[in-house]
Amino acid sequence: MFFSCTIWGFLWVETVLAETECPAIDSPQLSPFGSKSALCLSPSFQMSTLSLPGQAPSPLQSPSLNEVGTARLEVEEEVRRKRYPTDKAYFIAKEILMTERTYLKDLEVITVWFRSAVIKENAMPEGLMTLLFSNIDPIYEFHRGFLKEIDQRLALWEGRSNAHVKGDCQRIGDVMLRNMCALKEFTSYLQKHDEVLTELEKATKCVKKLETVYKEFELQKVCYLPLNTFLLKPIQRLMHYKLILERLCKHYAPDHRDHHDCKEALKEVAEITAQLQSSLIRLENFQKLTELQRDLIGIENLTAPGREFIREGCLYKLTKKGLQQRMFFLFSDMLLYTSKGVTATNQFKVHGQLPLHGMIVEESENEWSVPHCFTIYSAQRTIVVAASSKVEMNKWIEDLNMAIDMSKKSQEKSDLFLDPSLCDRSNRSSDEVSLEQESEDDVNSSRCSLDKQSHHRANTTMHVCWHRNTSVSMSDHSLAVENQLSGYLLRKFKNSNGWQKLWVVFTNFCLFFYKTHQDDFPLASLPLLGYTVSTPGESDSIHKEYVFKLQFKSHVYFFRAESEYTFERWMEVIKSAASAAGRVSLLIPKGPGEMNGN
Repeated sequence: MFFSCTIWGFLWVETVLAETECPAIDSPQLSPFGSKSALCLSPSFQMSTLSLPGQAPSPLQSPSLNEVGTARLEVEEEVRRKRYPTDKAYFIAKEILMTERTYLKDLEVITVWFRSAVIKENAMPEGLMTLLFSNIDPIYEFHRGFLKEIDQRLALWEGRSNAHVKGDCQRIGDVMLRNMCALKEFTSYLQKHDEVLTELEKATKCVKKLETVYKEFELQKVCYLPLNTFLLKPIQRLMHYKLILERLCKHYAPDHRDHHDCKEALKEVAEITAQLQSSLIRLENFQKLTELQRDLIGIENLTAPGREFIREGCLYKLTKKGLQQRMFFLFSDMLLYTSKGVTATNQFKVHGQLPLHGMIVEESENEWSVPHCFTIYSAQRTIVVAASSKVEMNKWIEDLNMAIDMSKKSQEKSDLFLDPSLCDRSNRSSDEVSLEQESEDDVNSSRCSLDKQSHHRANTTMHVCWHRNTSVSMSDHSLAVENQLSGYLLRKFKNSNGWQKLWVVFTNFCLFFYKTHQDDFPLASLPLLGYTVSTPGESDSIHKEYVFKLQFKSHVYFFRAESEYTFERWMEVIKSAASAAGRVSLLIPKGPGEMNGN
């Protein structure tokens, strides 16, 4: 059967819970609009509350085209293809414009929507208000001007205005150089994002009203990602500029008139990103830890200094009832395993917390006659788990062994660390492996936590990993950040005839669908973990250019890009999220030179 999971105020398309499936749902469902509006900043937009589990989904479907609309769209696309430039540099420049639109909308989640929410309830201490908005507002205002400038340049390049000067405007390097130089002035603001994120997290723990507003805001459709994720966007955006400028420099011949400006712009942004790289790594880790702190029941102080997130994912743990599905979370100092709650909060409850110090991990398929099975020996207990595939098992074993090795070398030892000899596998027999009875209803120890959180977000990576039976590492998260993309695509379902034009944003392992780039919130989303991406086969009967196919079991979607470059870019970024075999371990062993800091 299908599981329709509420995802930050709307429903993600379809997550399969069992091998036996119902007929495919052909369009993403929308959650019902609430009768009350939390904010009224746009007459065309009303924020709605999250539909809780058990509520009937809205009969609304994502917008579809009738046959007349489909035919008109085909003609319009053909005319557009003939009229617009075909140079690869134009489409690279257009990617800057498309992703800048999304970036500005992301900034508005903080500068417009969240500001309105905290002001309305007078929920944020004055000092924090000043710290937060004095840092983000100048960046937002700069990018408003930058977006306008890029839009104007692309209009000239396409010949939409001032056709007589078109020849001198088929370039983007001068615009990028001017703005990358200007961005250097904002480095001091960006360096304060560490303090902003930390202080915001502290305040939500101390100020009850702010905690309430924060949680309620995260349930709004406009907040389609964890709120503090949006605070990382300004630094991440610099990384995007660097990658796009690298593509432009690689595309242009050295003697091309735009090459010099692009090269100089790349130097400028590379200088800024070099200063902020370590800060970004630290911030992304802190953001992930705070997200997990809110989503896990039964663990406190997850954001302890020095702790690093490494991997999260689904494994099957051997219990008295047999193999039971569990979510595991690997950190630099411990391994947590959890079960999914049966309450309305949809949270995961911690069942076990195993320190890494002295831990030993071994493959044990032969001993237990379970495919992709391995045993984890720790000071507290020994558990047997099975992964969904050989690849998944190897990722877990590799990351566990690397993390264990790092914990041994760590100067700071946790109070939980015990004598390594207690974990020696030679002191244990197979009969001593922990097969404790685990009750899904055992929530007495966290009853207070459950009562405090009557609502819960369900579009976290952990929920997707749970339903897709896979895992994600911190390096996967970092790669997903690098590969953010947005733009218009034509979408077609497996059994439909027409193509539907949608504004599509790829971020955080998901495709988010909008009617247009001007919309304030997505209509629906499609988590890509577990999907495969390919070009259509002969049996698909797709006779169009630049089409890629997304498939998870029986669920098939076709998307059509506007050019070879955009087609290749969408294939590239989706593969980075969808292909389990393509994801790598975070803890890659360093070579001798790297170990010495060379």
